[in-house]
Amino acid sequence: IYCARGDMENRIKAQQLDLFSTRTSGRLMRVNQLRLWLSAVAYTLLDDLRRLGLEGTQWSGVRPSTLRLKLLKIGARVRVTSRKIWLSLATGYPYERLFAHMYHQLQRAGPVPA
Repeated sequence: IYCARGDMENRIKAQQLDLFSTRTSGRLMRVNQLRLWLSAVAYTLLDDLRRLGLEGTQWSGVRPSTLRLKLLKIGARVRVTSRKIWLSLATGYPYERLFAHMYHQLQRAGPVPA
């Protein structure tokens, strides 16, 4: 039981520090509640991304801030035409192979069951 408690405390700390869930500076409670809800959704998405997309790699246990900073912040150019949106990623991205691995793992996993 104690080990599970420590794991939960680490998850709460990661959400508070890495996804700014403690920043509730709005005057209205609804604003703060929405910010906290969005932080919880972001944590859930990043945790699923890490768990499903990075399974079996050295990145499978990284914190959300590391995942966001190193893997998801990619320089890109966006071109919008009348029918398509083109996304050109930077050629100098150091984690390109890991990103491709994560992308293929997520494609293989398919949709998340409801």
